[in-house]
Amino acid sequence: MAASELFTKFARVWIPDTEDVWKSAELLKDYKPGDTVLHLKFEDEQETQHNIDPQTKELPPLRNPDILVGENDLTALSYLHEPAVLHNLKVRFMDSKLIYTYCGIVLVAINPYEQLPIYGEDIINAYSGQNMGDMDPHIFAVAEEAYKQMARDERNQSIIVSGESGAGKTVSAKYAMRYFATVSGSASETNVEEKVLASNPIMESIGNAKTTRNDNSSRFGKYIEIGFDKRYRIIGANMRTYLLEKSRVVFQAEDERNYHILYQLCASKHLPEFKALRLSNAENFHYTNLGGNPMIEGIDDAKEMMNTRQACSLLGINDSYQMGVFHILAAILHLGNVTIKSNERDADNCFIPPKTEHLIIFCELLGVDYEQMSHWLCHRKIVTGSETYIKPMPKFQAINARDALAKHIYASLFNWIVLHVNQALQASVKQHSFIGVLDIYGFETFEINSFEQFCINYANEKLQQQFNMHVFKLEQEEYMKEQIPWTLIDFYDNQPCINLIEAKLGILDLLDEECKMPKGSDDTWAQKLYNTHLNKSALFYKPRLSNKAFIIQHFADKVEYQCEGFLEKNKDTVYEEQITVLKASKLNLLAELFQDEKPATSPTEGRPPVTRATVKSAKPRSLQASKEHKKSVGHQFRNSLHLLMETLNATTPHYVRCIKPNDDKLAFTFDPKRAVQQLRACGVLETIRISAAGFPSRWTYQEFFNRYRVLMKQKDVLSDKKLTCKNVLEKLIKDEDKYQFGKTKIFFRAGQVAYLEKLRADKLRAACIRIQKTIRSWLQRKKYLRMRNAAITIQRYVRGYQARCYAQFLRRTRAAIIIQKYQRMYAARQKFLRIRSATIVIQSFVRGFHGRRQYKAILREQKATILQKHVRGWMAKLKYRRIQHAIVYLQCCYRRMMAKRELKKLKIEARSVEHYKTLNIGMENKIVQLQCKVNNQTKEIKSLLEKLSNLEVVYTNDTEKLRTEVDRLRVNEENAKVSSNKITSLLEEIAILRKELKETQAQKKHLEEGAVKYKEETELMVSQLKEQNTLLKNEKEDLNLQIQEQAKEITESMEKRMEEETKQLEIDLNDERSRYQSLLNEFCRLEERYDNLKEEISLVNVLKPGHRRTDSTHSSNESEYTYNSLLSSEPGEAEDGTRRPEDFPEQRGALDMSLFLKLQKRVTELEQEKQALQEELDRKEEQALRSKAKEVEDQRVKARGAELEYESLKRQELESENKKLKNELNELHRALNEKASPHVTAPGSPAYKVLLDQLTASSEELEVRKEEVLILRSQLVSQKEAMAHKETMTDPMVLLEDVRKMKDQGEITQAYLGLKETNRPTQDCHLLNEDGELWMAYQGLKQTNRLLESQLQGQKKNYENELEILRGEVQNLKEEINRQQQLLAQNLQLPPEARIEASLQHEITRLTNENLDLMEQLEKQDKIVRKLKKQLKVFAKKIGELEVGQTENVSPAQLADEPIRPVNIPRKEKDFQGMLEYKKDDELKLIKNLILELKPRGVAVNLIPGLPAYILFMCVRHADYINDDQRVRSLLTSTINGIKKILKKRSDDFEIVSFWLSNTCRFLHCLKQYSGEEAFMKHNTPRQNDHCLRNFDLAEYRQVISDLAIQIYQQLTKVMENILQPMIVSGMLEHETIQGVSGLKPTGLRKRTSSVADEGTYTLDSIVRQLNNFHSTMCQHGMDPELIKQIVRQMFYIIGSVTLNNLLLRKDMCSWSKGMQIRYNVSQLEEWLRDKNLQNSGAKETLEPLIQAAQLLQVKKKTDEDAEAICSMCSNLTTAQIVKVLNLYTPVNEFEERVTASFIRTIQVRLQNRKDSPQLLMDAKFIFPVTFPFNPSSLALESIQIPSSMNLGFLLRV
Repeated sequence: MAASELFTKFARVWIPDTEDVWKSAELLKDYKPGDTVLHLKFEDEQETQHNIDPQTKELPPLRNPDILVGENDLTALSYLHEPAVLHNLKVRFMDSKLIYTYCGIVLVAINPYEQLPIYGEDIINAYSGQNMGDMDPHIFAVAEEAYKQMARDERNQSIIVSGESGAGKTVSAKYAMRYFATVSGSASETNVEEKVLASNPIMESIGNAKTTRNDNSSRFGKYIEIGFDKRYRIIGANMRTYLLEKSRVVFQAEDERNYHILYQLCASKHLPEFKALRLSNAENFHYTNLGGNPMIEGIDDAKEMMNTRQACSLLGINDSYQMGVFHILAAILHLGNVTIKSNERDADNCFIPPKTEHLIIFCELLGVDYEQMSHWLCHRKIVTGSETYIKPMPKFQAINARDALAKHIYASLFNWIVLHVNQALQASVKQHSFIGVLDIYGFETFEINSFEQFCINYANEKLQQQFNMHVFKLEQEEYMKEQIPWTLIDFYDNQPCINLIEAKLGILDLLDEECKMPKGSDDTWAQKLYNTHLNKSALFYKPRLSNKAFIIQHFADKVEYQCEGFLEKNKDTVYEEQITVLKASKLNLLAELFQDEKPATSPTEGRPPVTRATVKSAKPRSLQASKEHKKSVGHQFRNSLHLLMETLNATTPHYVRCIKPNDDKLAFTFDPKRAVQQLRACGVLETIRISAAGFPSRWTYQEFFNRYRVLMKQKDVLSDKKLTCKNVLEKLIKDEDKYQFGKTKIFFRAGQVAYLEKLRADKLRAACIRIQKTIRSWLQRKKYLRMRNAAITIQRYVRGYQARCYAQFLRRTRAAIIIQKYQRMYAARQKFLRIRSATIVIQSFVRGFHGRRQYKAILREQKATILQKHVRGWMAKLKYRRIQHAIVYLQCCYRRMMAKRELKKLKIEARSVEHYKTLNIGMENKIVQLQCKVNNQTKEIKSLLEKLSNLEVVYTNDTEKLRTEVDRLRVNEENAKVSSNKITSLLEEIAILRKELKETQAQKKHLEEGAVKYKEETELMVSQLKEQNTLLKNEKEDLNLQIQEQAKEITESMEKRMEEETKQLEIDLNDERSRYQSLLNEFCRLEERYDNLKEEISLVNVLKPGHRRTDSTHSSNESEYTYNSLLSSEPGEAEDGTRRPEDFPEQRGALDMSLFLKLQKRVTELEQEKQALQEELDRKEEQALRSKAKEVEDQRVKARGAELEYESLKRQELESENKKLKNELNELHRALNEKASPHVTAPGSPAYKVLLDQLTASSEELEVRKEEVLILRSQLVSQKEAMAHKETMTDPMVLLEDVRKMKDQGEITQAYLGLKETNRPTQDCHLLNEDGELWMAYQGLKQTNRLLESQLQGQKKNYENELEILRGEVQNLKEEINRQQQLLAQNLQLPPEARIEASLQHEITRLTNENLDLMEQLEKQDKIVRKLKKQLKVFAKKIGELEVGQTENVSPAQLADEPIRPVNIPRKEKDFQGMLEYKKDDELKLIKNLILELKPRGVAVNLIPGLPAYILFMCVRHADYINDDQRVRSLLTSTINGIKKILKKRSDDFEIVSFWLSNTCRFLHCLKQYSGEEAFMKHNTPRQNDHCLRNFDLAEYRQVISDLAIQIYQQLTKVMENILQPMIVSGMLEHETIQGVSGLKPTGLRKRTSSVADEGTYTLDSIVRQLNNFHSTMCQHGMDPELIKQIVRQMFYIIGSVTLNNLLLRKDMCSWSKGMQIRYNVSQLEEWLRDKNLQNSGAKETLEPLIQAAQLLQVKKKTDEDAEAICSMCSNLTTAQIVKVLNLYTPVNEFEERVTASFIRTIQVRLQNRKDSPQLLMDAKFIFPVTFPFNPSSLALESIQIPSSMNLGFLLRV
């Protein structure tokens, strides 16, 4: 493909940058061949030009489309190059907060420097069993792939974790090991996986330290082999260590620390066991304070010490050995504080001051001689041929010797700990395979690189070579598998660099040779290097300015090594005299460290390959020993590295490359420079280069067809997808070398997928434009038609409006004439008024003028004063500012000098692009805002100008009017002067008349005031009376309301408290139930394990003579052991069960009897614990029921008491109210007699008589009502006392008298006799007395008590009914009284005539109602009488017919004389009792035919549901009927064991499990229904009550069967989960239910499961069909509907949780289209619930989190309103889940937008107060606690027929 097709306008490229490494830019012009410059524009709108190299003509790398950015696999990118990789990693890390990314076979892990919730056990379970490409990248995915390949390919695996210090290697290796320990478990009870994990804190404490780059940096390499058995369970582990950094013990750089264990020891100095170590703070020791910062923020060293000691204990290092280790470590610390002083006379001599405290402590701790150690720390022994010399050492050499001794002791201790850890992790059985985890240092380069960095980089060269070869091999295998042409790919081979280091006469060889020389030095070794390799090896260089250094060109970078110290570190010398002193130590551990010290052995000999120090001997040794000691550190490291490479080459490697994002340890901060350095160094870019050289983009034919179906025409689509893809590609891409067709995939060169994506986007864009064009045309056409219709309508209305206006004009013309007539009259009237008002106005203006002038003078004086004040203040401020300005100027001069320095820095920064970015941020917005502001101001100016012009016009009009008015006033003034003389005379006359008028008015007013005053007094008195009356009524109503509100509040508070307590009790009950069921599940698991162990024992003992135990005895013993706690009436069984392990002494050789006894004891303890929990649960339920009943009773009593109090209070109020009304009426009567006018209220007047009669009548009626209320009150009190008397009766004689009064006195006698007959003495009767009479008497008395209790309950119900009737009557009376009071009040307010009418009307209404009631009662009585008469006639007629018939057939003589003949009475058909009889020997046959060999399909389809349960219960009934407790016990135990056995045998068969769950529940319901307990007999028929059990109480067995049902339910849940698990993700997420909605994105090397429904893939229909299968099977088996609802709820929870968990772990599934697919799938499941009538099962609620997650994918995610809507919508999702979905949201098409980081932060801020679980995933293993609601059967037991097909002919119906 030509460059001109790709480098077009708007294409984006990457340009090199000094700060960001690569910077994105956009082409402004098309590139044409021959152009030397590219015109570009950066993202900050800055334009630039990029020069093209005229020789290479290499164009800048193209940028991938945005749709490909953020992919899980870097190889999925179309353009594979360094900037694309760097940008993709940055987007995932910064924007999506994803730290893992695939790069082909490599997992790139970026250290987030923050704890992330992605490593919990729920995440491990989610990744377990998944393909590597199906989930988002994770260290768990790599571990799962290794574990799966180990099991599938039978080949050992390795996980190679590498990276810089601080990149997270140790954490990644730790999580990989945790994954293996979790998913595999251990093969024994020794918890090997816990020991493997416990090795981590030990190795971290002794081998990790704080560096400038990492707070927990591993200072050694380790390779851990985790061993597995044939079942792929962990059986052990082995660890190899490489190159411990011993120099850290005696030296640390600034801000670094020594090994953690030393600081942990100092932090634990306060512990009693550490007092002998005589430690202090870490700052006081030389070896721990060299870095200057002994603390790590957030780390508690004392707590870490506890963890280390616990781990040591777990790994078998006992306390004595631990204290020995701590003694040695403390001695090292004290050794570092030993001061060595130089001799003042002789500088070559040194000495240790006598009685040095730290040396004394060192010797005491290690148990060595003080004088010897003090001497040999300052002297050395020299041996010549015949003599031995002791030579003193100078101070610097003695200090080096001291440090060397400390390093050697620490290294030996490190090796000893590693050896003991390996011994603790050693496998007890043969290892079948292993997975190795290599945690090794990455490529390192510092300012000063020494021997350690040389070894590290040498190891990385070897690992990189192995990595390149493996990647190359995988590429070759993929091409050969797909049968496409293979071309050799050139890749970097670092074998020359390896040869330079390890070959003959290589660097290591020359180093070892120089170490053997007597006077060898670093300088001579450097010269040998120069002479041997300089100018001969292309990878070896010499620095220009140094003769003591050399440079090697590694695969990652050039590294300069300083030669100083190479020889010393390679020799690792320790003086033998010092070691000899240590060997004589009294400390056993120290003597063990140095006893028989040998050179380092090969790892193949069982020891880990660790570094060893060479000990200088004082005497010549044998040739072999000297040869052994010539092995240097470099030689040992090379050998161990070769062995490691052999191990890795023999395994399948998996690579994890850890990247350090920044050097400041900032959370989620990405430094591109540091990242790209590590990417180049760790081989990621080499992988990309190898992939890009071939065909990096790979599509299956189906995926390609689905993605690029848009680019095909209808005629191009053929039935063969492969041929269709070939034809389309030949048209789209002309160059055939750009793609290849494989067997199942299409392979593309780099950049081709981007080109196809561009074509697809262009096609979609063109289609969108066409759709927009059509829609806009349709909208415009619709708009035109709407405007046309509107125009026609407007015309019609305008014409009508004009006609109406013309008619209105005619009416206005006529009205104007009339108005003119009246106007002229009005004008004459107004003329006078205007003259008068004008005069007044002139006066007001003149007065106002004088007032304003005076006001202005005062105002001027005040303003002058204010001006003076401000001027004086300004003068003072001016003086102050001058002084201040002088001071500021001095400051500015100094700051200017400082600013100039800063300016230089800013100028440099100003030239950068970032500066221009910050300057130009928001400029466009500001310009637009300013432009809008200018436009608004211009509009305001125009409007102001218009207003100004209008005001000028109005002003001119007003001035003209005022001028005319002034002229007119002048004329009027002249006329007024003429008529003023006339007015004065008239005014005098008017004054005289006014005076006379005033006198007359005064007289009239005096008369009127007297009348008004009298009237007001009378009205005031009446109003006061009315107000008092209303106040009293209001007070009464307020009191009534308060009483009602208080009663209401009391009841509401009681109800709320009851509800809250009920809810809390329900929650507690559910928790207890779930805990109990989980314990039951654990008990079941242990029981199965116990059974398996017994089977294994039996299989082992089959081969041994004398073993005669059969299966039947085994099962019987098992059943006896299992239920010995229930059947404790025979104590011998329990003893036999406990003695069973002792009965087989011959088994001890093949079985670990202690383990067997431990398991047996554990099972017994679990049974006891289970029994105790069950009793506690029953007790809590009883307590809850009692408390609830007690609270209900208390509430009822309180409510009744409150009601009685309320009634009494109301009666008292009514009485007081009546008294008040009487008093008021009497006062009113007196007032009327005294103050009323004589002609109106005279005693003899008619109105007075009527009012008085009415008042007397009402008072009489009130008296009558009062008496009725008092009578009712006395009746209520007497009834209450009677009730209390009845409830407190406890005398037995009284009870017996009540019993005698019963209608059927024979009931008690019959019940007593029945009890006496059926309750024959059992085996336990002798405990009471010999003949058992006392027991029978007790049972009879108990039955009598029950009957008496039922009789009392009946009487109580009758009393309550009577009480309710009386309450109703009282309420009616209250209403009547209230109605009478209201009528009386109304009558008092009415006039006299209206009062009479109202009272008459009320009386008529009352009498009418009473008459109607009496008529209704009379009609009812008449109907009853007529009906009884008819019945009487019918009965009389029948009796007569019978008498006549008898007299006709029989004569009187025959009646008197004929004897009665014998009659043949036929025998009735046998009445079955619903029992089945069987022989004792047939019990095993019954269990075998009914349980073990029964086929559920035939029973479920052809027979009644639950038939086996009915048969078993009928057999139990017969055993109960014959009172055979042994048979009952045996049958129930065999039944339970049989059900367990068939469920264990067919544990994965849903039909079997469902069938026996249904039958177990039915059996449990039958035991309850026929138990004889009243709670379960409510729905029984009398016949069913007769079938109740008579002799045995099987409550304990009901509990056992209930537990069995819970176990079956849990097993059924697991079966359903196993069946649904492979369907859920494929059907709910991956399959496109709505075809064409979502398009597949390009994928990388890790292919995901196809979303197209190929053969063998599951769809949503598969899930629905499976749900239908489940539901139909359960319905056929007759399962309880409530239980079906619980099972469906559990199924839907599994579907919802698994789907949501996968959604949260798959970035490719978080898109808008996938949200639509999920919502559609959920709607289909809801439709299934509606079809099955299961809406109320609670299943839909379990899908709420999934529904909200799907809605979250589809809603708008931009503004704050969107954030608020999301927070309110996602109530069932946790904050972590919401943020995770938003981070994972990925656009599938270019038209979608990503979620911004600011929006996610807004969501987090809004949800920060939400209290929810921090857990990311839902618990898919959670099982809701199950309940079995009682469901009685209406089926009669005697009607059940047993089919012959069940082979149960030996059962007899009874």
